[in-house]
Amino acid sequence: MTKALCEASLQSESSVTLDPQSWDDIRAQGHRMLDDMLDYAADIRDRPVWTPIPDEVRERFHEALPRQPSGLAEVYREFTDFIVPYATGNVHPGFMGWVHGGGTAVGMLAEMLAAGLNANLGGRDHIPIEVERQIVEWMRQMFGFPDEASGIFVTGTSMANLMAVLVARTTALGRSVRQRGIGEGGASLTAYTSTAAHGCITKAMDIAGLGSEALRCIEVDRFHRIDVTALRVRIALDRSAGRKPFLVVGSAGTVDIGAIDDLRALSELCREEQLWFHVDGAYGALGILSPALAPRLAGLECADSIALDFHKWGQVPYDAGFLLVRDGIRHRDTFSAPAAYLRRETRGLSAGSPWPCDLGPDLSRGFRALKTWFTLKTYGTERLGAIISRTCALAAYLEARIVAEPRLELLAPVQLNIVCFRYRTADANQVNGDIVIDIQESGIAAPSTTILGGQLAIRAAIVNHRTDTCDIDALISAVLEFGAQRSSSDDGLVLEVERSPPLAT
Repeated sequence: MTKALCEASLQSESSVTLDPQSWDDIRAQGHRMLDDMLDYAADIRDRPVWTPIPDEVRERFHEALPRQPSGLAEVYREFTDFIVPYATGNVHPGFMGWVHGGGTAVGMLAEMLAAGLNANLGGRDHIPIEVERQIVEWMRQMFGFPDEASGIFVTGTSMANLMAVLVARTTALGRSVRQRGIGEGGASLTAYTSTAAHGCITKAMDIAGLGSEALRCIEVDRFHRIDVTALRVRIALDRSAGRKPFLVVGSAGTVDIGAIDDLRALSELCREEQLWFHVDGAYGALGILSPALAPRLAGLECADSIALDFHKWGQVPYDAGFLLVRDGIRHRDTFSAPAAYLRRETRGLSAGSPWPCDLGPDLSRGFRALKTWFTLKTYGTERLGAIISRTCALAAYLEARIVAEPRLELLAPVQLNIVCFRYRTADANQVNGDIVIDIQESGIAAPSTTILGGQLAIRAAIVNHRTDTCDIDALISAVLEFGAQRSSSDDGLVLEVERSPPLAT
């Protein structure tokens, strides 16, 4: 920058700061924004779950880069007119398409406070990091992990699963893998999960440099749980072929139907075979808060690492993923990278080592822990556990409605809060796919689809704490209404109902 330009910049009063010229004006605007968003949540049932984006609205977001300032009120008006009406819809109790939490007013306020502090939680010695460490301590208590366990907030379980694969890789090959790459020893590493596991496990193997073909996807039983006997056989075959098994990924709540693997059996197998045992508990791990569900998660306490999302069953606003690792030293060995500009001291702002950046790839990190801390402190684990239990009870209610309705068919056992079913008709895959889109576009509800055994299923994931039986009833009514419109003939329906075998339970 030239001397003249520097002097001109210093003399320009308008560029001194980005603070408002009138704090009273922005305070008034801020109160309006806050009130509007609280009203948005309070009156959410008055809105459609989701609204298709009109072409003219979409086109507005292809405008040129703004060179000149605009008034905050004008920008906010664009937000209310063109962003709020076309959001995902997961705040709405009728949103059941994917495993998205509903968020809370408490979480929203906490997010505002975090933005005000503008803290970078990569490192250094400040209280926001102690808040994150408090969450880590609570997670140790919740899952029965030892004092030396470490934890860190991340964007979501996809990232947490990738990080767990990297920790397992470093454990198997030694810390030198970070300098030398996986080499010949890494080329023989194999990992194991089920065919029902989330696709991010395959992606993690790819990104970790091990290759997706090094992941063995083991068949599942009729409840969509990994077949432990088949897993044991495959591990033995790989060892005899000169491969090096190093990791097993169990699922606590599979993506399609919410199945929970036999975590205790998997933990015992991993101890016998000296394998890293990781659990993808994206939403299901928080079932530990429900007295009714906790026994089904037996063995989770024996995992070497657990990935989970507070923004699902925990109802924390997006995003708030988390990784918990039993051996904190191995966790740090995988990610810590000293640098001169990250020098640690015993006092001053550079104290407080180890820093969160020693436990993950990010140096710049937001204050995700605050909205999680507010949620846990405000509601308590007992109330959150009751909400989790209630979503499962609502799934059971939906299951009962489906079983009692001859025009509907259950396609998988209901194990947690996910229900997969379809409308009975000829060309069922096409018709049910159309039914889901019809319902989404109507704004009544927002289910999604998945494929089970070659059959397209309507998938209802009940995660939102606002969802009630009236929302389940609205979904059923919509499926029946749009199904009747889409069906080819009632005669074909009757024949299919009579032919359909009972669902295995």
